[in-house]
Amino acid sequence: MGKLDDRVAIVTGAAQGIGRAVADKLEAEGATVVGADIQSGTSMQVDVSKEDDVRRMVEDTVAQHGKLDVLVNVAAIVPFVPWDDIDFAEWRRILSVNLDGTFLTNHYAQKAMRENGYGRIVNIASNVVLAGTPNLAHYVASKGGVFAFTRALARELGPHGITVNSVAPGLTASEGVLASKHAEAFDFVQMLQAIPRRAVPADIAPAVAFLASEEAGWITGQMLVADGGHTHN
Repeated sequence: MGKLDDRVAIVTGAAQGIGRAVADKLEAEGATVVGADIQSGTSMQVDVSKEDDVRRMVEDTVAQHGKLDVLVNVAAIVPFVPWDDIDFAEWRRILSVNLDGTFLTNHYAQKAMRENGYGRIVNIASNVVLAGTPNLAHYVASKGGVFAFTRALARELGPHGITVNSVAPGLTASEGVLASKHAEAFDFVQMLQAIPRRAVPADIAPAVAFLASEEAGWITGQMLVADGGHTHN
């Protein structure tokens, strides 16, 4: 018996990294998982910054599986751009996926959840909102928005049996991070962590699975930091 038996879940950003690890963990706990990503290799190809894509993702999931119980919104762009090189187009590129995408996925998922009076929404934030990490100003802003929006939406949806929480990973050895300049930061970050090793995507997934379960029914509006003790909120 898994803690998510008979639950239907959407996981965005599921093609690789943390999204893939979350999808695998939710499946292992018994959920039927619809993986969505702008890349191929998932159940649905979805650009979370496009309203029609997100609406179709939720409608098709409910049509195929009869309901939607869980949304885990992982899809995001992680840039590495010094402040002096961020122009408005670059700002909008990051905010459109990371923050607009959070609004759209939460907006359409909660509509489906309210019909059954039950739901678990988990948005992936980041510990950069606590650390103020450089070369990421627009990403930090977007993830701060995810954290704050999650807290506000929890207030709105609590009466409908829906919890809304976020998980804030630290620097994690995902494909995207390892292919970027952020990969050079692991040694430094490990010195700051209480647990001195690299995080891998599978380290983040159990926190998400807990918040996505019935067990977490009395927890909402919270940000669970999963970063090996790097930061303290």
